[in-house]
Amino acid sequence: MYLTHVTQDGERWDLIAWRYYRDVSLVPALIEANPHVPITGTLAGGIQLSIPVIETPSATSEELPPWKR
Repeated sequence: MYLTHVTQDGERWDLIAWRYYRDVSLVPALIEANPHVPITGTLAGGIQLSIPVIETPSATSEELPPWKR
């Protein structure tokens, strides 16, 4: 499953990763999902990006510390 993001002038891959994932280490996942987009420091406006929905495993109650159960 993918979300759609349309870039604005000057947006960067790392800021888009932070916006959707709160994790800039996932920039490679964004780049891989968008092979039609050049890998540049900043992106031009109006580019349609596919943002992969990445499922994060949820912890079971036994794995959580007592104050989070």
